[in-house]
Amino acid sequence: MLNTDKLMLSTDKLRFFFSRIKERLWVKPLALCVLSVGGIFVARLADDVGLSGMLPDVTLKSVESLLSIMASSMLVIATFAVGSMVAAYASASAGATPRSIPLVIADDVTQNALSAFIGAFIFSIVSLIAIQNELFESAGRFAIFVLTLLVFAIVIITFVRWVDRIARLGRVVNTIEQVEKAASDALNRRRHAPTLGALKASPNQVEGKGVPVFSPTVGYVQHIDLETLQSSAEALNCRVTVTALPGTFIHTHLPLLHIEGCAEEYIKAREGTEPNALSSAFSISSNRTFEDDPRFGLLALSEIADKALSPGINDPGTAINVIGTLLRLFTLWQSPLEKEKVQTITYDRVSVPELVVDDLFDDAFTAIARDGAGMVEVSIRLQKAFCALAETDDTQIAVAAKKHSRRALAYSEAALTLSDDIDAVRTEAAFSAL
Repeated sequence: MLNTDKLMLSTDKLRFFFSRIKERLWVKPLALCVLSVGGIFVARLADDVGLSGMLPDVTLKSVESLLSIMASSMLVIATFAVGSMVAAYASASAGATPRSIPLVIADDVTQNALSAFIGAFIFSIVSLIAIQNELFESAGRFAIFVLTLLVFAIVIITFVRWVDRIARLGRVVNTIEQVEKAASDALNRRRHAPTLGALKASPNQVEGKGVPVFSPTVGYVQHIDLETLQSSAEALNCRVTVTALPGTFIHTHLPLLHIEGCAEEYIKAREGTEPNALSSAFSISSNRTFEDDPRFGLLALSEIADKALSPGINDPGTAINVIGTLLRLFTLWQSPLEKEKVQTITYDRVSVPELVVDDLFDDAFTAIARDGAGMVEVSIRLQKAFCALAETDDTQIAVAAKKHSRRALAYSEAALTLSDDIDAVRTEAAFSAL
């Protein structure tokens, strides 16, 4: 019988956990602070192993001077770094979309810079306390001197990289690139594992056969632990059909999954064990995430374009840029698979539905077609993108492209007033709207 209180974390759940940790600003600074304090004890070992007669004797004053300079400057730079990061986050939220903030916060260069500045400050303070209390002999002082120079070099290199990064962090173009990268990674993972390594669920299964299992909370599904579902299904000797993919907004009356293959009375009799394990396999929160939710990346890009099309901003160039980005992502979606990355069916008791291409198109293009219909340059570029997608060998993408081309053309015909503009859009839509 499965012990739900001692479920082991699966590899996939660990990946999801570390992705969430990456979005926490305090993790890397804390790690660097621990390393900084550990450096003091490493320096003390130089005295313990008897290296005093073999290493140069560095004066106490020179080491104290270097550490004092570092201590007084690093805190100021760290404060400045935090202020610049907050300004970049506000810029990303106002100029692009608030949904992009987790990606901006998770920027490695910025996190590494803040961590280096805070770690250097802690290192200098702890080293000063140790030296002024005569913790080191000559070998220890030399080790601290070398470590201080090394920390200085790391800080300078990090600062130069960070200045270049902070100049672009939070800008709309940079944010689009970050969202595109996140969406590309999610789409690439999903196209190589369309059912997440489980069996493919048929439409009849998704509609709801069997005993439903509900969520005790309300929010978005962020991640599904298929290993937990598989082990729970084996313990129940049944089959499980997932009905809520990552990105689904779930509530207490919308089932996460359905159980088939065992009597409902048997499941109710064991209530509090396996059914709870089944619902606990779903990570639910108030926000969506990019890693396991390809539709969220497309939606965030659509929001960036939609905001740029608003009368207050009036930036059709950004919308055109996003349309090109979406075209690249859908081209990736239908590109040939890499055989070594294709995930085999490993969860034979779990069925998961595939993503619907028409839903992906709705997330990506509907808002742009509606709110950009009055701008001829946006409408034309959108129709060119649909024509390119309609020419692909992927039947589902071609059908969806033609459908959305017709809808976008209808929006443009209703919004544009000049007949020449309408004719220009119709000309570009002539192929894909067939």
